[in-house]
Amino acid sequence: MQQITGSLPAATANRERLLRQRRRVRQQRLAAPLLALILLGIWQLAVNMGALSALILPAPSAIAARIVEDFPELLKHAYVTTFEVSAGFAIAAVLAVATALAIFFSSIFRHAVYPLLVGLQTVPKIALAPLIVLYLGYGWGPKLFLAALLAFFPIVVSTVVGLESIDQGLVRMITSMGAKPYQIFFKVRLPAALPNLFAGLKVGISLAVIGAVLGEYVAAQQGLGYLQLQANANFDTTLNLAAVVVIAIMGTVLYGAIAALESVVTFSRGARA
Repeated sequence: MQQITGSLPAATANRERLLRQRRRVRQQRLAAPLLALILLGIWQLAVNMGALSALILPAPSAIAARIVEDFPELLKHAYVTTFEVSAGFAIAAVLAVATALAIFFSSIFRHAVYPLLVGLQTVPKIALAPLIVLYLGYGWGPKLFLAALLAFFPIVVSTVVGLESIDQGLVRMITSMGAKPYQIFFKVRLPAALPNLFAGLKVGISLAVIGAVLGEYVAAQQGLGYLQLQANANFDTTLNLAAVVVIAIMGTVLYGAIAALESVVTFSRGARA
């Protein structure tokens, strides 16, 4: 009887702790949408009260209405930009992982290539845009190249850091048990490097969006960046900002796709382990 009586306060405390955890999770999930709604409300109110000019900075309601009105046009250009981002990111991911593996396994390659990569990363990509157009023309080349170029470096660095972050004592212990180098790589190093790899991929997809839109600013006849230039030429700020919103939504969806893939890959590996 005393044991049952004593377990009741413990069960109540556990239930209250779970409720607090669930409440905290709900608050964390609602924090970003709530802040966005507050900022949009302030923006809308400032335009309605005349504190902001609707010609310079249209109200959120006007931008949303313009997205609905020109949705087919925006969607057509969004398809083009999404393809450029996805293709450039895929190229960057393949080349970056291959480069990271070469850097990890070859000290000569590391000392030869790594300084060049760092130096290239410090060059403003907008400075390369006119030259890229000169070399690659006005087709898909400049957009894919800039998207891949911006996404390449963070994926390389994150992958190398992940491969090198494993405890060397663990490697020596597994080696002493008779594990082959390829077994150590696929069973230990690669799973340990996955969080860093996906961190680089998530940064890379965000930068690929910037690269593709930058390429459209310089040389394009379609795409959301091109649509922005046309809106600027017509002093259509509302359409310009509508394109910015669509770009932001596209980037968020692509980032979420990488994050979802990360959860699937890490969960499947954890389940097998």
